[in-house]
Amino acid sequence: MLILFTIFTLLTTFTLFLLFTAKFIYSRVKSKAFPKKLFIATLTGVVLLFSIYIHRVYFFSFDRINDEYTQKGPGPIISPSEKYSVNAYYEPYGGAVGDVNVWVEKTNHEENKTNIVYYADAKSDFSMQWKDEKTLSIINDEPDYPGSDRSITLNIEKEIYHENGWACKSILMKNTYERCYQD
Repeated sequence: MLILFTIFTLLTTFTLFLLFTAKFIYSRVKSKAFPKKLFIATLTGVVLLFSIYIHRVYFFSFDRINDEYTQKGPGPIISPSEKYSVNAYYEPYGGAVGDVNVWVEKTNHEENKTNIVYYADAKSDFSMQWKDEKTLSIINDEPDYPGSDRSITLNIEKEIYHENGWACKSILMKNTYERCYQD
């Protein structure tokens, strides 16, 4: 819904900007009054678009994951001391020609808390393996395509990975990790 609102606002603001520019030039050439109402409407659209951008980038959370089409992936994979377990989930997007995102959710069984520690485009070679109690190795690679490797080893108590970096910029998520990785 926010995407449709953003597209509508963008198109409306662009149209208002074009109208404002034309009227501004006309007012300067013909010595007419400055188009104040059109300027205010255009400025309002720009401020609204800027606000949407700030909200999407700096107030990001994983709540936007589309649970309706979620598919279960590998897991649960339990840590050596059984304090943690991880599950992978797949999220198809883009319809028939779309792709799939994968995220890894960590569960702390002592605190009964879950949080996402990994989010990226899913590749054909995906697996997870515990290196020790706090270290999880995630393989997410497309062997036939150079540069597609999204594999990482994370200290799941302190680190997360978000492919495009939204979690790294989020003010809301700063308390959930000490280090954030992105591509």
